Amino acid sequence: MGKTIAEKILSRKSGQDARANDLVVADLDFRMGQDGTSPLAIRAFEEMRGKRVFDPQRAALVIDHSAPSPLEGVSALHHLMRSFAKEQGMIMYDIGDGVCHQLVPEKGHVGPGSLVIGADSHTCTYGALNAFATGVGSTDLAAALISGKMWFKVPESLRFVCRGRLPAGVYSKDLILFLIGQVTADGATYMAAEYTGEAIGALSVDARFTIANMAIEMGAKAGLMEADDKVLAWVREHRAPSGRGNFEVVSPDPEAAYARVLEYDVSGLEPQVAKPHRVDNVASIGEVAGTAIQQAVLGTCTNGRLEDLRIAAGILKGRRVHPEVRFIVAPASRRIYLEAMDEGIIQDLVRSGAAVVTPGCGPCVGTHNGVPADGENVISTANRNFKGRMGNSKAFIYLASPATVAASALAGAIADPREYLK
Repeated sequence: MGKTIAEKILSRKSGQDARANDLVVADLDFRMGQDGTSPLAIRAFEEMRGKRVFDPQRAALVIDHSAPSPLEGVSALHHLMRSFAKEQGMIMYDIGDGVCHQLVPEKGHVGPGSLVIGADSHTCTYGALNAFATGVGSTDLAAALISGKMWFKVPESLRFVCRGRLPAGVYSKDLILFLIGQVTADGATYMAAEYTGEAIGALSVDARFTIANMAIEMGAKAGLMEADDKVLAWVREHRAPSGRGNFEVVSPDPEAAYARVLEYDVSGLEPQVAKPHRVDNVASIGEVAGTAIQQAVLGTCTNGRLEDLRIAAGILKGRRVHPEVRFIVAPASRRIYLEAMDEGIIQDLVRSGAAVVTPGCGPCVGTHNGVPADGENVISTANRNFKGRMGNSKAFIYLASPATVAASALAGAIADPREYLK
């Protein structure tokens, strides 16, 4: 019997003939923690009596969630991370470098066939590069820092076959919101989501990251795609200066066994919006158009990449954000920020009325930037809209594509981006 991508990667990294539901111990290619989880991992490392991080240049700590620090207590945690990384010789990405899930692939730490863990649930983002990447808890990260290994229950796989091509004004964010709405928030629990079909192949790598990023929003352990020429070119362009990363493309076997195979023709898909307070509470744009908003957010690990900023700027250029809307932009990394400046994208966004914040998570987690007021509606390119997600349990968060967010910022209400495309 053939194997899925997940089964093949976990077989190679464990040295076992691994199949769905098997337990394996596998060698890790990279480990990551961010400032919301790393302090706990460092303390667990010490409680486990860890002395040295295994292969420290294949492990990174990232300060992105509360960057720059908004509080004295947070500053102390950041100091702990910096001190630990320096002592252990680990990679340290500090304030302004960007979001962990942009930096790990951008800096060349992950590629086809990699096995990666991160103490953040959206580590599944790297599956767009044909890697098995998944989120773990802080204690598991501590054990992996010591050993360089992690145990896994090999997941079953759910295969999404997306046929056709997305129409104008409809983007990868719309596609993944649609899929989550179809399978629900727990429809793929502890599975590996495999995405394939003409619609996926037509997407840029930036767009594919968006889909892989939100696999966790349907309960999946990982979100995986095959490595085509676009992926291989992207990986070559972002190869680590050290030359590390002997990546190996992994494809599913034709006779691989899947828990389910779901097929969709996406040629007629419309812009999608996730309504409060669940990501699977998805509606087509026509059902929510006209809902007043007070804040719009462009960025996060889901949609803060160069293509996302470019799409929004294309709609906003020469126009002004509605006077009753606060429009916040958070580039996903320093590199993206600079590239967007070189293209004039940042200038177009700022002239339209945007407030650009430090590359990082921005308003997404609600620790400092852009906390909404009671009763306010926010439209965001983030991946979660749970009650209190942005720092106020009395606010309402809608999720949408960069184009829909930009159009809504102009209109002062949720708007169909197709009406604003030039």
